[in-house]
Amino acid sequence: MQFRTLGPFTVSAVGLGGMPLSMSNDKVTPDEAAAIETVHAALDAGITLIDTADCYAPSWDQMGHNEALIGKAVASWGGDRSSIVLATKGGITRSEGEVWGRDGSPEHLRSQVEKSLRNLGVDVLDLYQFHRPDRTRLYGEVMETFAALRQEGKIRAVGISNASIEEIEIAQEVLGDEGLASVQNEFSPRHPCSSDELRYCTENGIAFFPWSPLGGTGGGATAVGQRFAVFAQIGKTHGVSPQQVVLAWELSLGDNVIVIPGSRRPASITDSARAADLELSADELAACSAAVGHGIGE
Repeated sequence: MQFRTLGPFTVSAVGLGGMPLSMSNDKVTPDEAAAIETVHAALDAGITLIDTADCYAPSWDQMGHNEALIGKAVASWGGDRSSIVLATKGGITRSEGEVWGRDGSPEHLRSQVEKSLRNLGVDVLDLYQFHRPDRTRLYGEVMETFAALRQEGKIRAVGISNASIEEIEIAQEVLGDEGLASVQNEFSPRHPCSSDELRYCTENGIAFFPWSPLGGTGGGATAVGQRFAVFAQIGKTHGVSPQQVVLAWELSLGDNVIVIPGSRRPASITDSARAADLELSADELAACSAAVGHGIGE
């Protein structure tokens, strides 16, 4: 397993995205025992970073479901838990009737931090991320709340998600030098549109998490080798899955890239973890970038 820098932490280059254990595009999720088995398989494979969010839940009235599940799984794992980094997110709301919204107010974020602490069973949140911009509020003012939460010892590091370069710059200005640990944006062969933000983060020493790095639940991840044949062809050459090739290619785009594939089965996350050790040639990497387009990797 390779390791990479995430703010004050050193974490595995491949993490686990927890969302599919509680919600997915195809409405299929494992039962609690199977979900915990998947988390344990990730940890056994050397993964030390797990990403979750307060809104990852089967329904609006089960907010915090995924956090509580991750907390229970980590607490019941038999290995050394001291190196595990738990990252969560806040700022998205869900209400009766599955009405989704955004709330970047200090009151909401502080309330959610306390809930996340309880759900995860920890005294301080390792990485707390602003999930999506609240367009009713100035981004800088929201970041001031995050800065205060860090100063108060509620969180160790600050991240942002679904952010533009302008929002990344605002976060940097408010949080100070090296104050922004990570940016989590959608990025995959199917959705390479955050390539500019990826480059910016690489140039500025900010960890970049591609969310849905394989193309998302509901078939995107499963079919990535069919939609982009180059990943299947290279995988066949190396005797590995197309998914491993995708993750290895993404990791090659910068030493700051940390992939967080979601998984509902132990076999899937165990396979993904091996991507950290898959070595692709310069020609293979160039072929992957060319297939995806957008000048990625140049």
